[in-house]
Amino acid sequence: MSTAGAVHADDDRGDRSGLRTALAGLTTRGRSFLAAGIAAAICAYVLGQSDLLRVGLLLAVLPLVCAAVLYRTRYRVAGSRRLSPGRVPAGTEARVHLRMDNVSRMPTGLLMLQDRVPYVLGPRPRFVLDRMEAGGRREVSYRVRSDLRGRYPLGPLQLRLSDPFGMCELNRSFSSYDTLTVTPRVEALPPVRLSGESKGYGDGVQRSLALAGEDDVIPRGYRYGDDLRRVHWRSTARYGELMVRREEQPQRARCTVLLDTRAIAYEGAGPDSAFEWAVSGAASVLVHMLERGFSVRLLTDTGDSVPGEGADGFSGVHQESADAAGLMMDTLAVVDHSDEEGLSRAYDVLRSGGEGLLVAFLGDLDDEQTAVLARMRQRSGGAVAFLLDSDDWLREPSDPPGPEARQGEEHLRMLRESGWTAVAVERGASLEQLWRQADRERSGLVAASGGEGP
Repeated sequence: MSTAGAVHADDDRGDRSGLRTALAGLTTRGRSFLAAGIAAAICAYVLGQSDLLRVGLLLAVLPLVCAAVLYRTRYRVAGSRRLSPGRVPAGTEARVHLRMDNVSRMPTGLLMLQDRVPYVLGPRPRFVLDRMEAGGRREVSYRVRSDLRGRYPLGPLQLRLSDPFGMCELNRSFSSYDTLTVTPRVEALPPVRLSGESKGYGDGVQRSLALAGEDDVIPRGYRYGDDLRRVHWRSTARYGELMVRREEQPQRARCTVLLDTRAIAYEGAGPDSAFEWAVSGAASVLVHMLERGFSVRLLTDTGDSVPGEGADGFSGVHQESADAAGLMMDTLAVVDHSDEEGLSRAYDVLRSGGEGLLVAFLGDLDDEQTAVLARMRQRSGGAVAFLLDSDDWLREPSDPPGPEARQGEEHLRMLRESGWTAVAVERGASLEQLWRQADRERSGLVAASGGEGP
């Protein structure tokens, strides 16, 4: 939830010309009064009627006085905005609360309030506020919703001030604005046993220093309450004081989610496009693995990761998990196509230490990128790939598959032969079902190789 502090209406460009701005804000009624007053004054001068002259002056002066008074009191209204919440998944509504405070000693007339919002969030909300007494407050709210992820500015607020007689109206803008972050859709995934199969990584597999052997134990001094069964007698004799083995320090299982963002790998746009499905799938896997206690890392084909991410990714521990998920969702909210032609930069990052589970969301591939992915598999304990074929996503169900579809099947076969658990993603497929399918295929692969499943 984000909050915008109360601010006062700022000057607009017309304020530099002083009273000219106020005169430009005269309404049809105000201009009619002014024209009638001038006409009456001219007629009074021609006909020599002093009473008509007084009437004409009254008609002409009234809108001018209203404009001058309204111009002098334009800064006496303060406004604030509050988003609830400030970060929402695509397709979910957020509520925007607006509050107006009359900080002057005089009551206001009718106020027309308008907030600027991008067109993808819906029409611009407009509200008519009743007369506010001195020190009074009015609160209104509206809802926004977007099917497209991104960061959308809200504001600044625009306020139309009018005098009690309706002679003049002035538009003023507030200086503050807020940002609504629309994150990708996250699909709940079942807790299947997709995990790395080597070097101690996997579902619930942990290694500790205490299990590494006597020579690798790092003792510490005895503390009141320590279990005497953990006394390390060799170190006690060496240091001349009671030493105990340290508590077990498990090494957390790791997972890297690779998101292919190459522009040449996807075709089409919109919330139902293949690229948006891949982004949503990456977000779902990241959140799921965090909830399972994995240390997760988001990686793109450009070799970039989430700002603030550690060498081993974000740790899914208690309150840190929610903060990590928020950072990764903010990154995925604005991720866009890259100009990269291959996956070599991502491979260079994984080559420096890519053990653990690797989950990749890939677009169209060629033989060269398939070979790069085969080398990636050698750097991971386990690898799962979701392959999105642009031809399948753009082709109508009644149309026969083209040559691109056969190339996609060939690359899928090559990935499987190199050790990947590769799954083809059809248009509109459910990630939950594909997640289970990948688990079944991986279980069959482990059984066929004679290995023991994680």
